[in-house]
Amino acid sequence: MKKETTAAKTNKLTLKRTFSSESIHPYNEITWSYRTAEITDDKGRAIFKQDNIEVPEAFSDLATKILASKYFYGDIDNGTDPHHDGRESSFKQVIDRVAGTITAWGLKDGYFADEVQAKLFDDELKWLLVNQYGAFNSPVWFNLGLYQAYGVGTNSGKGNFYWDQEHEVVMRANSQYEYPQCSACFIQHVEDDMDSIMDLAKAEAMLFKFGSGSGTDLSSIRSTREKLSGGGRPSGPLSFLSVYDAVAGVVKSGGKTRRAAKMNVLKDWHPDIEEFIHAKQVEERKAWALIEAGYDASFNGDAYASIKYQNENLSVRASDEFMQAAIDGTKFFTRRVTDGQPCEEKDASYLLDKIAEGTHICGDPGMQFDDTIHKWHTCKGSGRQNCTNPCSEYLFLDNSACNLASLNLMKFRTPAGLDVERFAAAAKIFIIAQEIIVDRSSYPTEGITYNSHWFRTLGLGYANLGALLMSYGYAYASEAGLGLAKAITAVMTGVAYKASAELAALKGPFAGYLDAAHYGVPTPPEKDNVTSMLNVIELHKSFTEALDRHSPKHLTEYANQVWQDALHLGQRYGYRNAQVTVLAPTGTIGFLMDCDTTGIEPAIGLVAYKTLAGGGQMTIPIKSIPLAMETMGYPQETIVQVCSHVKEYGTVENIQVSGKIIYSGLKDEHIPVFDSAFRSGMGTRYLPYTAHIDMMAAVQPFLSGAISKTVNMPQEATVKEIRRTYIHAWKKGIKGIAIYRDGSKRSAPIKTSKEQASKKQVEVQVVTEPYRRKLPDTRESITHKFSIAGSEGYITIGKFEDGQPGEVFIQMAKAGSTINGLMDTVGTLVSLCLQYGVPLETLVKKFSHVRFEPEGMTKNPHIPFAKSVIDYVARELGMEFIPGYKERMSPALQEDDAFEDKNPSSTVIPKTDVQIDTQQLEFLTQSEGNLTCPECGSGKVKVTGTCACCLNCGSSLGCS
Repeated sequence: MKKETTAAKTNKLTLKRTFSSESIHPYNEITWSYRTAEITDDKGRAIFKQDNIEVPEAFSDLATKILASKYFYGDIDNGTDPHHDGRESSFKQVIDRVAGTITAWGLKDGYFADEVQAKLFDDELKWLLVNQYGAFNSPVWFNLGLYQAYGVGTNSGKGNFYWDQEHEVVMRANSQYEYPQCSACFIQHVEDDMDSIMDLAKAEAMLFKFGSGSGTDLSSIRSTREKLSGGGRPSGPLSFLSVYDAVAGVVKSGGKTRRAAKMNVLKDWHPDIEEFIHAKQVEERKAWALIEAGYDASFNGDAYASIKYQNENLSVRASDEFMQAAIDGTKFFTRRVTDGQPCEEKDASYLLDKIAEGTHICGDPGMQFDDTIHKWHTCKGSGRQNCTNPCSEYLFLDNSACNLASLNLMKFRTPAGLDVERFAAAAKIFIIAQEIIVDRSSYPTEGITYNSHWFRTLGLGYANLGALLMSYGYAYASEAGLGLAKAITAVMTGVAYKASAELAALKGPFAGYLDAAHYGVPTPPEKDNVTSMLNVIELHKSFTEALDRHSPKHLTEYANQVWQDALHLGQRYGYRNAQVTVLAPTGTIGFLMDCDTTGIEPAIGLVAYKTLAGGGQMTIPIKSIPLAMETMGYPQETIVQVCSHVKEYGTVENIQVSGKIIYSGLKDEHIPVFDSAFRSGMGTRYLPYTAHIDMMAAVQPFLSGAISKTVNMPQEATVKEIRRTYIHAWKKGIKGIAIYRDGSKRSAPIKTSKEQASKKQVEVQVVTEPYRRKLPDTRESITHKFSIAGSEGYITIGKFEDGQPGEVFIQMAKAGSTINGLMDTVGTLVSLCLQYGVPLETLVKKFSHVRFEPEGMTKNPHIPFAKSVIDYVARELGMEFIPGYKERMSPALQEDDAFEDKNPSSTVIPKTDVQIDTQQLEFLTQSEGNLTCPECGSGKVKVTGTCACCLNCGSSLGCS
């Protein structure tokens, strides 16, 4: 390989200037501004604040907060000179250390012909980053360039492992940052011995420490039905899964308070597969029991913290044989791990039912389809792909890693269509940058380091697809929408593989391309991976050639040409990278780029929230709505009318208020363009779950890896529907699927509670005549002002002589007659219940967590998030009048105790105004299972693929 690499260096990498100017630095082409970034917790206390931050004027408040709090290096207490441990204070500094370091590495490692070409690359990459056209995954922003720019880590002790290019061996780094950890996605292997099992725990802990996620197939661990060599029975993979879960819970990801990102898989043939399928739903029911006993039911509360397997996603790796057996209702045999002999007969249909039942209850397990994955595997000669990263987009061999980057599709939008030339140029720049990073990074184990060098897998993807489709007037899963998504993905991956072939001409193909056996597989089916990789390239190309009239012609023509080039160049030179593209969740980095939608996801809703400098929020229609209407030919006055309707009612649908229909102004045939993942505002429409699967199936044939995407199903979805969805996804050729039934973690225990209550109530109540306890003419009362997602109101509670509540009045400020009339009616009904002796505890329990608009954040530290006005009123009554309720249910009181214990001398930092640009948008909050941010306590947690990200502080509950 070394001789081939040297010979290949006679070729040159072709680069041209597309975005930047040779005479003007990218930073000087834009306007900059200075901001103050502040993040507060759910009680309004500042948990981060930095003044005089230099950012592009186009940056939103959210992008500014994420940049400052997540990606700036250094301690603000030491000043603003990062060379002396002070904190970075400008986006220029961050881009200089990241892009500048990558360019310097590329020049030194022979990627650029000379300094002129290196400068061109540097200008292009900096232009793309500063203008939010693309972004690397978070570990790059966290770690890359700190040693090179500021000398960070020189005294930190031994670092991770890296590939020594001079001696072609794995070495241990002298510091943690000279060779930074830059990959977000890892897949690790475990053997069936105690050393390997414990080594995995250590390796995972190191990954979590640096903010990355890990996935492992546990099928190699022998089952509880087999024997130990010294006699007795093994404890099985689930027992060690408990160990890994505990490690993940203790070693918080990235040193933060958020939970670690982790995936564990078990294959359908493993004897313990049934217990694996049941594992999380058994634990979920334990959580319900704890919730019934009064323990905190929130994401970070005692109920879920007390049960197992909450720090990981679980997936069943299913073969075609298993899926067909489940459909046909036939039996199959599991087999022993030790010798592969048959172990127990299982009913495939029953197991698929149980998988669907677990998904229905708690979202786990998901499913990965093994034969589909292997069909698209470029390196079959080196073994099978056994697992994914936690967010499910990265698939490859065990002990491998992938660094991600994503392009912001809306930046390439023109009224006439996607600018394919600029999109392709950006994709090539990022592929080159990601390739340079591979051998300059460090990895937690020697095996991952070796395989990262050996296969050089990359994960380029995109974000903002949902916004792009809407802006062109395409419904998310319409023929036109799917056609555009296919073509864009085909272009991206074709450009990436073509660039990889050009890099192979310059540097030689990845080592595992020509030598599969050296990877360590005892008897590989092939001597190399050339045949399998070229076959997969041909397969991608055949799907590209099948693009039809629903894909834009200019994209189809470009895609066909670039795939032809990618194949021909690969046949001549090979490929530098075994994989090049995935579709990641793009949580934190999507917000850094000010994307309206994340990854491949549709819009969550049609309303965004703009944070105001003086406090509070303003409701604004998302930016894609006026763009879509303009594209569909609406006049400006109608666009203004529809946007006003969306601002008022949260939907483009016509609304009935007090028997009167209020028309939005949008034509009926255009309403599907604005369908979102969940019901938006007062609307009733939302995307069917089949739309999510159709989109995944459309783009999957054009990706090297897989897709991080949650298939959202409504709360009323049944177990049978979930089962059918899994079968549908398998038949459509999707590699893996995660399903979330809206409200599953909250709805199921409520139902169980009612069932238990009905069983316990065996006494016969004898009723004579109703008795109404009236309040005195003059009575004490309290009035409480509240605000839910910006909607204000007042609760007035009249008291009996003994101080107990006897009447309730609810008034919504600036609300229409319908909502005020409804609140008056509810108040009257609650008052009558109290006066006729219905226990307050019963009312509070009945109406807590009832969900409808308006819902969202409040200013009450004891009720930081309300699912509706009724939910808020019920819990406020409990806080005021039920003994012990506030102490048990208020997160503020519980957190205050913890805060005082840990920081006895701390002081609260006063809040200051944040400069806000008039175009800044934050995203619609969607609470799934009462999800709150474990770092800042905010309820503004947005699901991004199979992971999630906080809109308040930017914390990622995932690996990207």
